[in-house]
Amino acid sequence: MAVFLVLGSVISLQFGAAFASQLFGQIGAPGATALRLGISALMLAVVARPKIRQETIVLGLTLAGMNGTFYLALDRIPLGVAVTIEFLGPLGLAAVLSRRPRDFVWVGLALVGIVVLGVREYTGAKLDLIGVALALFAAAFWACYVLAGRKVATAGLGIGGVAGASLIAAALTLPYGLSAAGATLFDPKILLLGTLVALMASAIPYALEIKALRTLEPGTFGVVLALEPAAAALAGAVLLGQHLSVISLCGMALVITAGVGAALRTAPAPRGTPAQRDADLVLPVPQ
Repeated sequence: MAVFLVLGSVISLQFGAAFASQLFGQIGAPGATALRLGISALMLAVVARPKIRQETIVLGLTLAGMNGTFYLALDRIPLGVAVTIEFLGPLGLAAVLSRRPRDFVWVGLALVGIVVLGVREYTGAKLDLIGVALALFAAAFWACYVLAGRKVATAGLGIGGVAGASLIAAALTLPYGLSAAGATLFDPKILLLGTLVALMASAIPYALEIKALRTLEPGTFGVVLALEPAAAALAGAVLLGQHLSVISLCGMALVITAGVGAALRTAPAPRGTPAQRDADLVLPVPQ
């Protein structure tokens, strides 16, 4: 049951990203970022009282950077490709923290997959290099988010810390979003779609993963999480008409294999203090 909860979270997250990309033509990627972060921050603030600490400020900075660069990447490259590249962030971080040579093999395999992706895009043309660079920045921010999220969790700030970080991220992205979208950002139809994005990309995944991680081993969770590129490719094909070539799908398969391999090498988590267990609950929420 817990595996299906995480799978539901992965699918919800990527379909939420696909819906967000449909906003780009009306309010731009900066506007979509500000809208998603702003609405999700309000949702979290209703659930828990926001806590502003040094740890939440750092987490808020990484949230703003991760979401902002990822949405800018989505404006230039297909969703499945962007998520595949972004997945290098947590995968590389896991290898660095473990310091086991075999984990660097998985990172190397993932890098080969990214190179294969760079050969051809779904249209047969080369990938937009700026979009690739933005996805790589999003990957770096995702790795930083994992570290910052653990700091918030181990400090005992809980959901209130995440709410505080979300408010900071929303405040950081709102000026840029307003400059790009203007008053259109507050159009009722835009707000409705933005609320849908916030629900699918933030509220629903977080709730499902929180429940799943109470019983699911980290290794099993990592295996399911490694399916994100596939879920993104599915969402891109269904909602955006982004049909990837066979070469691109092969590159994506290499990255997914690397993610699964790294996750299967993860040792079962010890039953530590509540703060240590809460640390694992903050890590899943990606872009």
